[in-house]
Amino acid sequence: MSRSSIQAPSSVVMIRPHHFTPNTLTARDNHFQTSGGADTARVARTALDEVTRAAESLRNAGVRVHLFEDEGTSTPDSVFPNNWFSTHSGGHVAIYPMYAPNRRAERRQDVLEMLKHTYRVQDIIDYSGLEQDDLFLEGTGAMVIDHLERVAYAARSKRTSEILLERFCTHFNYEPVVFDAVDAHSQPIYHTNVLMCIGTDFAMVGLSALPDAARRRDVAERLRRGERDIVDLTHAQISNFAGNAIELQGRDGQILALSSRALQSLEPAQIKTLERHVSLLPIDIPTIEHAGGSVRCMIAGLHLSARSPQNA
Repeated sequence: MSRSSIQAPSSVVMIRPHHFTPNTLTARDNHFQTSGGADTARVARTALDEVTRAAESLRNAGVRVHLFEDEGTSTPDSVFPNNWFSTHSGGHVAIYPMYAPNRRAERRQDVLEMLKHTYRVQDIIDYSGLEQDDLFLEGTGAMVIDHLERVAYAARSKRTSEILLERFCTHFNYEPVVFDAVDAHSQPIYHTNVLMCIGTDFAMVGLSALPDAARRRDVAERLRRGERDIVDLTHAQISNFAGNAIELQGRDGQILALSSRALQSLEPAQIKTLERHVSLLPIDIPTIEHAGGSVRCMIAGLHLSARSPQNA
């Protein structure tokens, strides 16, 4: 795989929910979450339309989108599949234990079967049974993975077990980098991918969210060892999901998929830095963002080699 394709997948999985609503169980520690409003039917319709348009935008940019439907009513956060599985070069897949009980039903065998049928999957490591031991690691929400430098960055939270992170890094050959991160009100940030996005030649990170100055310097230095431009995000930008973005490989080069709200929060100088490396693809998802996640959470990148058509 080329340098760009390792970090920026050209294929993704997305879930289109038919009964979307912010999850009351995750609101306990997700302080980015807000109420979607009293008209739940309208919220669900609007969210479905937002996912449809998001998938179309990615496809128009040349990204291969595997779009699955969720017509159930018991999985309000299913629109965020990156939390329950991840894929890695060499044909490796991981399945994760989820903190909120009603999120555990998001794991889908049909998604895994599609991966095995369409891509070269060598093994699937399933950590989900560790929910019984109160050990949680919510995929690429809990971790932001540098596929080039082989580093897994993780902010401590109820959804990120350091024990399980170490086990994952041993299995998949990553270096763990763990830190504390808090929002503007000194509340722990629930997922690392809210404050950090790593691309091939850049990294967006809210360094001010790391209260320990020494650890803040360590994280910045580790990111710079990959010779990336650093875009330092403010607390306000983090609150507007500027860190919840993902670099993808499009038809005409690398793109950065992020929400319209996130893009509007960035300063001109930050945008100029990003545009040296990627084309920006803003996606309008205000209803989905009520659930406390944004574009990155909606996209499970596929770091797998496709099977040849005759073998698929």
